[in-house]
Amino acid sequence: MVRRSAIKSRTQTINQIRTLIVSAPAEVRERLRGLPTYQLIAQLARSRPGADLADPTCAVRTALRRLARRYQHLTEEIAEADAELDPLVAQAAPGLVDLIGVGTETAAQLLITAGDNPDRLKSEASFAHLCGAAPISASSGRTNRHRLNRGGDRQANHALHTIALVRMRYDPRTRLYVARRTTEGMSKKDIFRCLKRFIAREVYKHLTSMNIPQPNRLQAA
Repeated sequence: MVRRSAIKSRTQTINQIRTLIVSAPAEVRERLRGLPTYQLIAQLARSRPGADLADPTCAVRTALRRLARRYQHLTEEIAEADAELDPLVAQAAPGLVDLIGVGTETAAQLLITAGDNPDRLKSEASFAHLCGAAPISASSGRTNRHRLNRGGDRQANHALHTIALVRMRYDPRTRLYVARRTTEGMSKKDIFRCLKRFIAREVYKHLTSMNIPQPNRLQAA
């Protein structure tokens, strides 16, 4: 939660910087336009805008420097959160983080979802429903199709979505699958639905091999 909120705040901050540059005086706008984010932040953070805030140019530069330093502070906070989460996730689920596209944040979220709902991990299908990744029939007449599930744990669903995005970009096997399905006429939403279902099945196998309490253990206790 802390990491996610820091990322959201950092995104808002860089958006504010970009918006402020657009409306800044020409001399400021032209000097900063087109810079990549890391160069822009570094340049603004070490800038010396001056002390005359009654001057619009000085006021804009001061605001940009403060926003840039806020961006840097949030980046440090995210890095600290990652440093704390990495060993915990690696200890709890070493096999999970080895899966393609699964990072510390997504693995942590899936572990939280599974650990908070051990009585619902009866099968891979129940885990898919828990994550909102199970297909829902939307057939009509001679049309046989499924739609996305809007229920379940939305944070877990977002984790599966993130994993799918990474695989679509970097995993050759997934890229071939997407290309084949696109050629067959499947929509992007349906392709995502299928990918998230496959990923949920793969994640479930790793979750059930760990020490997460299962329904029969709870009943026995």
